[in-house]
Amino acid sequence: MNVLDKIAMMEPLHEKLSVSKQCELLNLSRSSYYRKDRCTGESEYNLKLMQLLDEEYTRHPFYGSRKLTKYLKDQKYTVNRKRVQRLMKLMGIRSVAPGPDTSKPSPQHKVYPYLLRDVEVTRANQVWCTDITYIRLKGGFVYLVAIMDWYSRKVLSWELSTSMDDSFCVSALERALRLFPKPEIFNSDQGSQFTGKAFTGVLNKADIKISMDGKGRCMDNIFIERLWRSVKYEEIYLNEYESADHLRRALGKYFYFYNEERPHQHFDYQTPMAVYSTSIEQETICALVDDSGYARPAQAEACA
Repeated sequence: MNVLDKIAMMEPLHEKLSVSKQCELLNLSRSSYYRKDRCTGESEYNLKLMQLLDEEYTRHPFYGSRKLTKYLKDQKYTVNRKRVQRLMKLMGIRSVAPGPDTSKPSPQHKVYPYLLRDVEVTRANQVWCTDITYIRLKGGFVYLVAIMDWYSRKVLSWELSTSMDDSFCVSALERALRLFPKPEIFNSDQGSQFTGKAFTGVLNKADIKISMDGKGRCMDNIFIERLWRSVKYEEIYLNEYESADHLRRALGKYFYFYNEERPHQHFDYQTPMAVYSTSIEQETICALVDDSGYARPAQAEACA
């Protein structure tokens, strides 16, 4: 049972068991629980604003705090830009349009150059990418990270967290590396979760080249941004989630649907799984051709 499952079982108003005792029984640190409280401790009004901000930002990711403030005021909500900026920071969202201090990494972290400019991505596991998004719950919210294969758009791994620290990102990366052949290049934005030593250390240890988006360059990681639009319009905005566990089960079903059943127009309506599997099979054939110098004519032509 992970931390989010344990948190979902907590009953802060329990008649007989204090929060401390419940944490002890669940083998859950109180700091983890209270970190969760910072997420769900927002007022109902702020949670409603966050829901509206998330939906409008998904429609218009180039909107910054000024335009989002105007949007909320147009919807008859009393709000100022300072509050919108705070909520945007809490949600981990920022305008993809160029601007000062966007996607700012921790000053102690190394920022790597963007390696994908003019690179043709032609096969699975050539490039992986990642990003974090905000997801609302009933009375709160969590963060979702996903690891995606750039070529096939297949979601390789994902994880939920109640906070924006880097541990859940590292966990998702390590799981993807256990399950699939490692990529040549890994691309992310310059967020502190991805520039930190814990995350880059895993990539460096696996001898994977690290690529990071340039500031204000919304196209550098466009495929996973499109994934978030699909997840939100096809699952999140259509449902209400009682708990993180409820959300986790729903996302498990959605990502199976996305990988295995949902046709992708870019790939002539094949699924991400079909494109990924075909690419892996082709790469295996080509490796055998390179190694032995022998192949049927059709195979040799495909590997030329």
